[in-house]
Amino acid sequence: MGRWSEGTFLMAAAPGAGKTRPALEQAVRALYARDADRVALVCPTAPLTRQWAEAAARLGLHLAPDAPELTPPAGFHGVAVTYARVAQSAERWAAQCLDSTFVIADEAHHLGDELAWGKGFSQALGRARRWLLLSGTPFRSDASPIPGVRYDDDGMALPDHAYGYADAVRDGVCRPVTFIPFDGTMTWRSGDETVEGSFADQVAGEERSRRYRTAISADLEGALPKILAEAHRRLIGVRESGGPGPGAVAHPDAGGLVVAADGEHARAVAAVLHRIVGSPPTVVMHTDPQAHRRLAEFTHSTDPWIVAVNMVSEGVDIPRLRVGVYATAAKTAMIFRQIVGRFVRTVPGRPLEASWLYLPAEATLRAHAAEVDRDLVPLLRRKEDADPDQLLDDEALDAANRVEDEAGLRPAFEALAADMAPAAQLDLFGGATPVVTEEPVGGAVATVGAPATLAAPAASAEVPLWQRRQQLRDLRHGLVSELGRKRGATQREVNAWVNRTVGITRVEQATVDQLERSIDVLHDALAGRG
Repeated sequence: MGRWSEGTFLMAAAPGAGKTRPALEQAVRALYARDADRVALVCPTAPLTRQWAEAAARLGLHLAPDAPELTPPAGFHGVAVTYARVAQSAERWAAQCLDSTFVIADEAHHLGDELAWGKGFSQALGRARRWLLLSGTPFRSDASPIPGVRYDDDGMALPDHAYGYADAVRDGVCRPVTFIPFDGTMTWRSGDETVEGSFADQVAGEERSRRYRTAISADLEGALPKILAEAHRRLIGVRESGGPGPGAVAHPDAGGLVVAADGEHARAVAAVLHRIVGSPPTVVMHTDPQAHRRLAEFTHSTDPWIVAVNMVSEGVDIPRLRVGVYATAAKTAMIFRQIVGRFVRTVPGRPLEASWLYLPAEATLRAHAAEVDRDLVPLLRRKEDADPDQLLDDEALDAANRVEDEAGLRPAFEALAADMAPAAQLDLFGGATPVVTEEPVGGAVATVGAPATLAAPAASAEVPLWQRRQQLRDLRHGLVSELGRKRGATQREVNAWVNRTVGITRVEQATVDQLERSIDVLHDALAGRG
């Protein structure tokens, strides 16, 4: 990004390759150089706004997550908000946007010129001089053009910087992945006929999906349950000794992920894992309103397994995942890449360690595994040129997992038996497992100058400002309630008195210092000193 000073910059990087750090460092540098006076970080979901705010705080950049205004609260360098919030408040945000607002759009393929989010984003932030667009899959599921992205005459997007899996593994930014295909003899009933075969056998086109369904069946002990047991043995080895290879170090909180086909399948997989492990795994589905909470809890726990349906794309950042089982019926290239991306993220302070992904030895998946390190650029296309088989979103996953025929009827199919086993493994990028003891992502942030109206960001491991501020607001709220009960006053009356005493116009805009002084005033009043 060396000479970039205005316009749009598209960074297309493989999932897990580390888009967050360089994007935040660029924002920090813009603030130091007084090329920007605030940062507007926009992303798909509310949990992601908090992830960004936490990552920014580690660089001393304070973003207010899910803020109601583009103008940040006092003491903050900017805001982290969702595309939906920006679209809902586009007119008001447009009035607050300055040409010196530094815009970061995470997973920018969620935008489209013809869609509400894209239109709202363009209206709200169009005045900003710089947009930094980030994406691991920089095209939309409906292939609408992404605002600000350039396309050539052939309809190919022109990223300003592309960084693939091979680059990331060679540079020690992403983990190498070992794919372990599983195959064996499978038997299933198709209508009135019983069919037997393995993935190495030629079968009629309509039987291929039934063979695949047999392989991922959780009801046949010789099918997926056998592979889950093998994957759990691998996970135990990783947790106890770090796994095979020189320089391996025990990873006690390493986790495993099974990507299931649908809700019914996920529940069956969870029951099998419960029996194998002795404790129930976490289960998350995109239809569950508590899914993001469950993901967050698993991320910070030491639980061994999580089973997911349609919850493995952008925004899912669980670096401790080391073992996976690919048990979804979705087999498009980009879905495969997104799932692989869950296992390439590194853990700061740990060596660069390998991950393992068990997958059916189906020809399409084997081809994806062999080509997963290819350049991202050929996949960036405009709407009219996009291949509908290269899409990635909930609709695409649902469609790929569907077992009904075109008439909406469930085909006459029954998985009867299977005897699966891991086959020869496929090592991503030659299987070399480098062991790196230093942190893979580095780069010091310059500490020269500062915005005239705001303290300069400074790298810090302390509690992020937005969390500290929220803690103080919660404490103040409790003290206001307590004083109101003691004095027989309403919360509104107590709040108004405290605000007058401290000089606050609105609590929502109070600085940390003002909140701390509010708490001192309330403590004095409760102790009879005020």
